[in-house]
Amino acid sequence: MTGDELQMRALHDRATRGHTLTADEQAQLDAWYAVQDAAETVMLGNLSAPDDLRDLQAGVEQAITHILATSSRIRELDAQNTGLRFEIAELQQRLHRLPSSHAA
Repeated sequence: MTGDELQMRALHDRATRGHTLTADEQAQLDAWYAVQDAAETVMLGNLSAPDDLRDLQAGVEQAITHILATSSRIRELDAQNTGLRFEIAELQQRLHRLPSSHAA
């Protein structure tokens, strides 16, 4: 590791620990970050990433749409079930109120 690399890592360490850097130190650190980001981009081959990210985002949006539709359908069914339970309870009460000769 070169002396410049060590100096930049020390600046990075200070900055991440909340220490105040001079304007010159911050400019040096920003330039070093830019070099590091460029090297990382080349190393990872990020040139195809945006398409992959768009595809992933589209898949996530499609899944969210499906989840929302399913959730809405579940709420509808729950409301229907609640109504049916109420209706069943009413019918059971009416059945119990009938004279025993009509119950059979």
